[in-house]
Amino acid sequence: MSEDCIFCKIINGEFGTEFVYENEHLVVFNDINPKAPVHMLVVPRVHVASLNELEDKNLMGELLMGVKKAAEKAGLKSYRTQINTGKEAGQEVSHLHIHVMGRK
Repeated sequence: MSEDCIFCKIINGEFGTEFVYENEHLVVFNDINPKAPVHMLVVPRVHVASLNELEDKNLMGELLMGVKKAAEKAGLKSYRTQINTGKEAGQEVSHLHIHVMGRK
């Protein structure tokens, strides 16, 4: 956990954020600045700054399964995923997250 990371704070319940889906590896919540009618973030519970720092193959798989579960919960049959890696690529929060966007 990183003390100044907003996603770590969300994961720890500091903001009372409602989770769309969660398990022991990840949480999923709605993006506060949605770019689509449905826009969720799949975030690992462990602090990993970006995809460049992710070495755990099991966590990689868990994150993709989290995308699938979140899409099912939101009723999405078609959706887009996006991972921004690094500030130059548009990563605004230095905690790995996968955007899941679609229309109901």
